[in-house]
Amino acid sequence: MNSFEQINIGDTLGPLELFVSKDQCRAYAKTMGMGEGSGRFTDDEAARKEGLPGMIIPGNMSLGLLSKLVTDWIGSSNAWLTRMSTTYRVPVQPDHTVTIHGFITNKNAENRTAEIDVWMENEESERLVTGTATVEFRK
Repeated sequence: MNSFEQINIGDTLGPLELFVSKDQCRAYAKTMGMGEGSGRFTDDEAARKEGLPGMIIPGNMSLGLLSKLVTDWIGSSNAWLTRMSTTYRVPVQPDHTVTIHGFITNKNAENRTAEIDVWMENEESERLVTGTATVEFRK
């Protein structure tokens, strides 16, 4: 990543393609204590009983994947991710490749921050999760 002075509105992040397996989803749900009581994150049949298309990836796992795009972009620079918000539009299903994109929408010289729109798409380019990140650059 470049320094604060070198970034510009419209600069892009990604794309980052990730395949998330059902086993990864189950492991995440179990680690986060989400495996008990609701099978939506661990079992296709249980998820369908809830009206879902099958197993889904937990929302906070999707948030983590979106955050990965931003933290990978930050790298070892003198900046950090200070805020991340998301909107979950369509359930994200495991055993699919998702693509994560981002671009800088605002740059504030006074507080040395950049606002970044991020989103996750499925193979059909349908936006599943959208969000906004704030990155602050230290001097």
